[in-house]
Amino acid sequence: MARAMFEYTKTILKKVSFDSVLFCKELQKAAKRLLPYEIEELREWIKELTKTNPELNQCMIYLNA
Repeated sequence: MARAMFEYTKTILKKVSFDSVLFCKELQKAAKRLLPYEIEELREWIKELTKTNPELNQCMIYLNA
């Protein structure tokens, strides 16, 4: 079940990556519901995503809390 939540989170983040405000909100939600190792995986995935969408990099602060 946890893995499904991780994949669902990635899907949602991809869909809202056009808007950094929405992306940040969804990332905040994800940080609350994912397991610590999944947050690490998500952090790596977002680093790759920010190569094409650098404006999303500001949202990484929600994963460091």
